[in-house]
Amino acid sequence: MFIPFPRAAALAVALLPYLATAAPLSLEAALQLAAWRSETTRAARAGASSATEAVQAAAQLPDPTLRIGVDNLPATGPDRFHTTRDSMTMKRIGISQEWLSADKRAARQAAADAAVGRETVQVQAAAADTRRQTALAYVDAFYAGESLKLARLMEHHAHEELEASRARLSSAAGNSQDVLALAGARGISEDETADILQQQGAAGVAFQRWVGVPPDELLPPGAIAVPPEEAYVAAHPTVAAMQRDVDVASQTAAVTASNRKPNWTWELAYGQRTGYSDMVSVSVSIPLPVAPGERQDRDTAAKLALVGKAEADLAEATRAATAEYRSLRSDAQRLEQRIDRYRSGVVVPASQRTAAATAAYQSNQGSLVALFEARHAEVEAQRKLLTLQRDLARTQVQLAFRPLTAEVVQ
Repeated sequence: MFIPFPRAAALAVALLPYLATAAPLSLEAALQLAAWRSETTRAARAGASSATEAVQAAAQLPDPTLRIGVDNLPATGPDRFHTTRDSMTMKRIGISQEWLSADKRAARQAAADAAVGRETVQVQAAAADTRRQTALAYVDAFYAGESLKLARLMEHHAHEELEASRARLSSAAGNSQDVLALAGARGISEDETADILQQQGAAGVAFQRWVGVPPDELLPPGAIAVPPEEAYVAAHPTVAAMQRDVDVASQTAAVTASNRKPNWTWELAYGQRTGYSDMVSVSVSIPLPVAPGERQDRDTAAKLALVGKAEADLAEATRAATAEYRSLRSDAQRLEQRIDRYRSGVVVPASQRTAAATAAYQSNQGSLVALFEARHAEVEAQRKLLTLQRDLARTQVQLAFRPLTAEVVQ
């Protein structure tokens, strides 16, 4: 992928603190790096630049036309094709200019400005999508790492207790059934670790696709602020784009409606004759709209119909964004409630069970298998809690990062 030198240098400067010191990467830093690397945003920004340049030409008059010719040139007889023998022959040079009224030029500039607004929304939408995808990849990579820590802890417990069980068996204090049960448990733990490693690898690839660096060490995502419904809907990319489409359609209809009044064309010409006085000609051309109800009015009606279509699309997009917000907000609230219930109803009792099993084993009143099962249940409870926390973070990311924000990365 080719990156222009100024952007490459800026990206290198942005990456330097993390590459040089191997400092933990925060969510905000990952978002900034992804914004620097986003080619989608750069492409959208180029489209906005193109529309901005077009604004400069929208309000200008059409280019004048240079006219050069020969009038009344003899075509037959002894003077044919001679420009100086007949008194009626005249060499002419002139210039004509089509004139647009100030109202028409203002309407065209307003339409161009509306197109710039639409392209600007596309830039903001590209930036917002990059931030959202990066935040989702960050959440997945962080929680995959946390799950891997728990899986390795469980694998360590299984190995530790299997070795202790074998030692007890060799001293006739244990039995072979415990050894076999713990051997199977260690195999299961190792497979679970391999499965999570695979998930972490996929999450790491997705993360590096957006950020450009591997997720070696990530800080917790932290609290993610959720916007209110009105702000979410107003800044939703689809809603904002549809609003700009309405503006463009309205201004385009205004330009078409202004065409009902024809443009006049003025011409000034200078004619040169041999042996006679030179001539100056002034003329004006005025188109005659002989059937405006069948032409100009039809064109205007067609553009106004597109305005109605854009307004209907905007209304539908607003409803969809509202429903999307309410669905995501409901999911977030229910996940918060589930996390509270699960922490108090499952995780805490599982921790207490592990403490009781450890005490029983240390007092020779419990088996290693029972201790392993208690530890395994506690780790599984913590992993399920991590899954709920990840789902909540992903939902909050959808709410917080889907709306448009000011695109400031250059």
